[in-house]
Amino acid sequence: MEKLSTAAGLIVRQQKEWGEILTGFETRNKYIVSDVSGTRLYLAAEESGSTLLRLFLKALRPFSITVMSEDGRAVLRVSRPFRFYFHRAEVFDSQGQSLGAIERRFSLLRRVYSVSDASGQERFQLFGPILHPWTFQIRHDDVEIGRITKKWSGLMKEGFTDADNFGIEFPAEWDVELKALFLGAVFLIDFVHFENKGNN
Repeated sequence: MEKLSTAAGLIVRQQKEWGEILTGFETRNKYIVSDVSGTRLYLAAEESGSTLLRLFLKALRPFSITVMSEDGRAVLRVSRPFRFYFHRAEVFDSQGQSLGAIERRFSLLRRVYSVSDASGQERFQLFGPILHPWTFQIRHDDVEIGRITKKWSGLMKEGFTDADNFGIEFPAEWDVELKALFLGAVFLIDFVHFENKGNN
């Protein structure tokens, strides 16, 4: 994860295959992770799972995503169990040690997530304002210090696929483990809020 040490932000681009575009059948999600200058840092891929769960649960399906270096070495793993509403994902380093978790909190109108460290202590919140459905503010003590934003992909891409592009902004001086935790948050947000447009 040393490539994250100087990064002040990341771009996460979902990759869609033509078979999925033409048939509409959901295949395993794949992503490219770059720095803000566009330099490719990592690849990420959803591990194989049950085809039936993929077919019937769609965006609610449990998943594990492995983040890999260009040479195929695993550097991060994001795991999400099945939950109908209080969605949760745990993030692990390459040795299987927990870095923390992201979990949705009850809120009637807003989208609120708790971001906890490895000990389970809440460190940050992800806050989705009502009038900005594509934005999640990274908050600490009610102060915004970064954000995760779904970027518009362009008319052709949005019209024919549900591929999503995300930008993450955070302080460059953060520890790599903390930056990795918010990278994991992007995958959960993508599944819960953008994978299936009807699932908010």
